[in-house]
Amino acid sequence: MCGIIGIIGDPLASQLAYFGLYALQHRGQEACGIVSFTTGEDGDLSSHKGFGLVNDVFKEDTLKKLPGDLAIGHVRYATQGGHSAYNIQPFLFRSAKFGSITIAHNGNLTNAKELRQELEEKGSIFTSTSDSEVILHLIARTKVDTLEECLKEVSKRIYGAYSIVLATQKKLYGIRDPFGFRPLVFGRRGKAFILASESCALDLLDAEYLRDVRPGELLSINCENFSSTSLPRETTPRYCAFEPIYFSRPDSLLEKETVYTYRKAMGKALAQEEKLDVDVVIAVPDSGVPAAIGYAEASGLPLELGLVRNHYVGRTFIEPTQAIRDFRVKLKLNPVSSVLKNKSVVVIDDSIVRGTTSRKIIRLLRDAGAKEIHLRISSPPIAYSCHYGVSTPTRDNLLAAQNKLPAMADILGVDTLKFLSLESLKKVLEKGTSTKHCHACFNGLYPEEIFCKIPVAPAD
Repeated sequence: MCGIIGIIGDPLASQLAYFGLYALQHRGQEACGIVSFTTGEDGDLSSHKGFGLVNDVFKEDTLKKLPGDLAIGHVRYATQGGHSAYNIQPFLFRSAKFGSITIAHNGNLTNAKELRQELEEKGSIFTSTSDSEVILHLIARTKVDTLEECLKEVSKRIYGAYSIVLATQKKLYGIRDPFGFRPLVFGRRGKAFILASESCALDLLDAEYLRDVRPGELLSINCENFSSTSLPRETTPRYCAFEPIYFSRPDSLLEKETVYTYRKAMGKALAQEEKLDVDVVIAVPDSGVPAAIGYAEASGLPLELGLVRNHYVGRTFIEPTQAIRDFRVKLKLNPVSSVLKNKSVVVIDDSIVRGTTSRKIIRLLRDAGAKEIHLRISSPPIAYSCHYGVSTPTRDNLLAAQNKLPAMADILGVDTLKFLSLESLKKVLEKGTSTKHCHACFNGLYPEEIFCKIPVAPAD
């Protein structure tokens, strides 16, 4: 998770970054920050960061204190590092060779712990517990002449998921790991260039979507033009399957197709795997809605609004503590009793992780008078932890890792339970193309060895 944005070539860069982060708020609600400066000048960089939503952290007078034609921003969803102000991005440091550098990172480095230990033994002092700071220390210790070559060398040392926006007082850089786990798009607004986690940020800014940043690509951008080069480590891309299932906004583009189209197709595929005689189809809003539309369309069953969401409550899945997740379920959803009373209902949701939220939702539907509840999930069972930037718990806390299907149905309190098969999901996502995805959270087959040995460091 996390959302990142970078803008170069517009005198209102920080304001544009602010609105871009608004569009990316669904990717992180714990904290946010913006760093800005004027290209070509050696003055200090301006920075503002804090805990909370974008609208809470930034005000009009705050943005006035972030001048310049270059800005990068970040909304945080913690997967590495604790709840500390030191972990709020973008990070900022000064290099003797390259000057001021600021970085915002979406992803998770799987060998961060080993790299951090090595760097500390060589004298590095860390100010945060975030894996992203490891990248800065590697930049500082790499002995090459240009920052582009430096970033290439650093990419040889880091494993896992990383979509990065990085800026100096001359250029903006976009980097995507060779697997392309996390999304990163490239766009243009007038003469300004924009990098963002999702295309919905470009839409809000009235920017033109140019293309996705390719897996293993390094973009170097100044105020006039850009250049592209490849990172030295080549591999077959493995896009995260959970992006179209849950994380990305339905209006965003993934591989030139809207996320909405993927989710609706997942619902259709789910309906085609069975025939169910019930009264009505309802969705768990909001990410379950497109799949419910597809399910109803394919099954011929009526679709109704059975749950109403309070949009002033954040997504429960990405809150940092279980206590808040439990408390917020009732604040977040309320059943429509006239739709549910004495009805047999198919409930469509996108996924089940711990099962805590699903169990509470089912209880709400029962209390509202539903006669039968058939829970249908538009993705396969999540039985393995993600090490690439999704804060799924250990396998001990994953419902599907500890229980067979009948036991899961009993725990959740539903009459029947069914998940979309992995085979159907692959057909929906790949659609006959050569595009491949990471399905490790479903089948435990990770694209690379997670706890890999650290690559041999170049000699000092």
